[in-house]
Amino acid sequence: MADIRTYNVVILGIGFLLIFTAFTTCGNIEQTVVKSLNSTNFTGSGYHSLGIIYGVFSFCNVLAPTIVAIIGPQFAMFMSGVLYSGYIAVFIIPSTWSFYFTSVIIGIGAAMLWTAQGHFLVENSDASTINRNTGLFWALLQCSMLFGNLYVYFDWKGKTEISDRDRKVMFIALLVISALGTLSFLALRKVCQQEEVLSEEEGQSLLSTRLKYKQRATSAVMEAKTEFKTILEIFKTKAILLLSFCMAYSGLELSFYSGVYGTCIGATTHFGDAAKGLIGISGIVVGIGEIVGGGLFGLVLKNNRFRRTSVVFLGMVVHFVAFYLIFLNIPDDAPVVFQTSSQHKPYLIPSVSIALLCSFLLGLGDSCFNTQLYSILGRMFAEQSAPAFAIFKFIQSIFAAVAFFYSGYILLTWQLLVMVVMGFTGTLCFFMVERMQNMSADTQEY
Repeated sequence: MADIRTYNVVILGIGFLLIFTAFTTCGNIEQTVVKSLNSTNFTGSGYHSLGIIYGVFSFCNVLAPTIVAIIGPQFAMFMSGVLYSGYIAVFIIPSTWSFYFTSVIIGIGAAMLWTAQGHFLVENSDASTINRNTGLFWALLQCSMLFGNLYVYFDWKGKTEISDRDRKVMFIALLVISALGTLSFLALRKVCQQEEVLSEEEGQSLLSTRLKYKQRATSAVMEAKTEFKTILEIFKTKAILLLSFCMAYSGLELSFYSGVYGTCIGATTHFGDAAKGLIGISGIVVGIGEIVGGGLFGLVLKNNRFRRTSVVFLGMVVHFVAFYLIFLNIPDDAPVVFQTSSQHKPYLIPSVSIALLCSFLLGLGDSCFNTQLYSILGRMFAEQSAPAFAIFKFIQSIFAAVAFFYSGYILLTWQLLVMVVMGFTGTLCFFMVERMQNMSADTQEY
């Protein structure tokens, strides 16, 4: 049984690695690809598409647990993988209506995929293996930022324009990768108790199967109602209201490093022929920052040498340094220019080294905020962790969607200013919640 569960966790991680190698790479280059389309009939925006995905994802998180409970996590993940592959396939022969339609569909698929992933991971773990299995899964997932972006670098290196052939070759390759990840979910094995099946009377198997699905649906609906009530109750607490500013900031910076910053680098005229290839390298360096931060801060908290507030403060400083360097190094019109390259000149002569340093700092800072938000929510709402994390993903996704929608219209300076204000406010509110938590712990000791 243990071997089957370990096998399942590895296959689960590989499936997500492949699917998100395709999707993360797609999100990183999407706006650049859209701007390079020669077809006058296509009027879509990569920013708007990503905004739709995160917006739909945030609201569908409420319904996803019910759907997954009825159809099962394995089938839910397979169907979600099909939807992810469909979104990537649209870029091979793009049209505006299919582009936005699949954006809505993939938002639904993302909610089901992540809900099913959590359910399946818990189902294949116990108290002694949950930490190991979670670490194994996330290690495989984080590698998704490396391989696809590396392919972008080698394929687009030295190209100032992305031709139709370049686009088709790229997205056919990403489609194959996504399809392989989707098919890998079919290799997952069930770990259900067979004794229950053997104890059923012989003529009742069909009836019991029908009753099982009916009871599963009824139970899922009841659980969904209960969880929704719990979410509303938790959302009204002072701690969540304060942490919502930090959650909102995590959504803003998520949209920036995952979709906007790569586009800015690709649109910087001074980088010349290397600009498009640097989008891939930037994505890799962001991923390295995420991996380093996740491992480092896991050890920091494990050794209890630093508080959560110290890590969050470090994250704020790291991000603010990155924002200032980006302000100096990247043209102000880079995220909004309709041509494939920027027209404005930055304060400094654009430097590839500084641009990639900022990519690393964005990933490192993101891991600071996310790891500590998960940590404090898990500590404060240990008995209600699922609703608390649902609130976190809802707020984060909503603000990521909002940021993607305004990213195509607001100059880089103002986007950075919004993140600075929200980042400072979010960090301050996190400090207040941590102090409330410490005071509550001290009171309970006396």
